[in-house]
Amino acid sequence: MKTDVHDSLEAVGADAWDALHAGSRLRSPFLAWTWQREWVAVFGEGRRLEVRGVVDETGHLVAVLPLVETSPGRWLLAGGADISDYLDLIALRDREDEAWAALLGSRAGDSAVWELHAVPAASPTITTMPGLAAAAGLEVTARVEERCPVLALPDSWDALLASLPGKHRHEISRKLRRFEREAPQGRVTWESTPEGIDRRLEDFLVLHRRSREGKAKFMDARMERFFRHAIPALAARAGARLAFLELPEGPIASFVTLEWDGTVGLYNSGFHPEHAALSPGVVLLAHVIRDAIERRHRRFDFLRGEERYKYEFGPVAEAVHAVTIGARP
Repeated sequence: MKTDVHDSLEAVGADAWDALHAGSRLRSPFLAWTWQREWVAVFGEGRRLEVRGVVDETGHLVAVLPLVETSPGRWLLAGGADISDYLDLIALRDREDEAWAALLGSRAGDSAVWELHAVPAASPTITTMPGLAAAAGLEVTARVEERCPVLALPDSWDALLASLPGKHRHEISRKLRRFEREAPQGRVTWESTPEGIDRRLEDFLVLHRRSREGKAKFMDARMERFFRHAIPALAARAGARLAFLELPEGPIASFVTLEWDGTVGLYNSGFHPEHAALSPGVVLLAHVIRDAIERRHRRFDFLRGEERYKYEFGPVAEAVHAVTIGARP
């Protein structure tokens, strides 16, 4: 195995990157070329970039580890810690250990620290890489960072409701009936094309910032720039949608959803606090989940965060880890 270090994503190229991503174990949109390119352009601006590639004896690309320097000697896996829900080494399935062994061996005597976030618990980065690092004289720490509630979708909405505990089933049904009774002109609309998302993203951003103070701080000018580039770009590959709960006077709730491998992911949300009595978030979420079932998706991933409302729909929590790789003291 041979390792190379590049100073740009373009040195690997979109086609090679996406072919590697398609052959990997974790095909999340957060590791695809589109997301990584936009993240580096916005959040890696002015920072050193190291794209560490692993190539086998035939010259075939086996893995890529894109790192951004956050301070001298400290490198963050591209995608960051806050806005990408699943990250990892991008490697061909079943060749992760070979790739990690080559990457770890290539940094012998290097005191740099590599910091990875949002790594799934089942990843070889968690299960086998620490042993490889120890053999290379390196130290690894891994801790549970957050949990992602994930819902296996049944064949119908009625089957999902029937599977829920009585209290949750009653609450969801009650909120849906109340919305239909008190807002009979309410409707759900969707945008799934780049043009449609460009046109309606401002409506989402307004609702997002209104939701609560923390969200307004999150959606600063830099984050807005990222959203305006990344979400339409994913939509061009059928990977993102906007959902709105609308009243005649305008939208009162909105979600950004991402789609991959039979999964719909609830990426971000916004709602109008003046309409909180109508439970617009739960009402829209029910419609989004029902739509995913009707389109024959297999999983609904609430992504990182364990807010109480997510568990009303019966998901199971799956851990993601923060991983640090450095020289042994």
